[in-house]
Amino acid sequence: MDENLSPTKLEYYDDMFKLQSTATLLSSFLNDDGRQTLVLDSTIFHPQGGGQPSDKGSISNPQFNFIVEDVRAKDKIVYHYGHFESSIAENIEKGAQVLLSVDGDRRRLNSRLHSAGHLLDSCVRNVGWHHLEPTKGYHFSDGPFVEYKGVVPQNELQSKKNELELEANKLILEGGKVSVSTLPYDKACELCGGSLPDYIPKDSSPRIVKLGESPGCPCGGTHVGNINELLSLKVSQVRTKKGMTKVFYSVG
Repeated sequence: MDENLSPTKLEYYDDMFKLQSTATLLSSFLNDDGRQTLVLDSTIFHPQGGGQPSDKGSISNPQFNFIVEDVRAKDKIVYHYGHFESSIAENIEKGAQVLLSVDGDRRRLNSRLHSAGHLLDSCVRNVGWHHLEPTKGYHFSDGPFVEYKGVVPQNELQSKKNELELEANKLILEGGKVSVSTLPYDKACELCGGSLPDYIPKDSSPRIVKLGESPGCPCGGTHVGNINELLSLKVSQVRTKKGMTKVFYSVG
């Protein structure tokens, strides 16, 4: 592995709907667990993180086809893990131009689940749970949920579960543009209702996602273009335990 790799340009930051792109290969190696790894100068592949699973797809050129099975980021470098379809391609040279192709169906599902999690943040406020503070989301297809700091009375859980679902589907039916922008800290703070989480450095330019007229939220993930693309949302369960509340959901 080349220790002097430059940070990977994240193309999906600016265009979440781009499913094909070209890039330059910077490094190809076997990582510590034996997986073949490619590093590029730029990528449209979303790495696992922020509660969203990684994209899958392929990286290819006339000499090889590399199947991307997992994508991770560390220290601003994105690592694409997978395998070559042909063993003769394992010693490809740095500087090769490659074509990136993201699995569109997987990306669209991941984006819908992620946007649905953000929509629920708005719904939680709209049904009167203003005291709940968003902490994290799990936007994988095997049981997605959003988690909040704070508890709700047990006798409210069923009625509020129904209210959340009704509110979510009302907002989906109404629709609304989903916008993404990278902004100076002060402007990002304003777009997010006047404050940002403590983990956002004050000298940074956060990427903010905004659903319709709801306040924005710092996010590095991919999303739908309009709230109505979620089609429908079902709240399957609301749990409150040990000072935390979890809302489990699925999309139609």
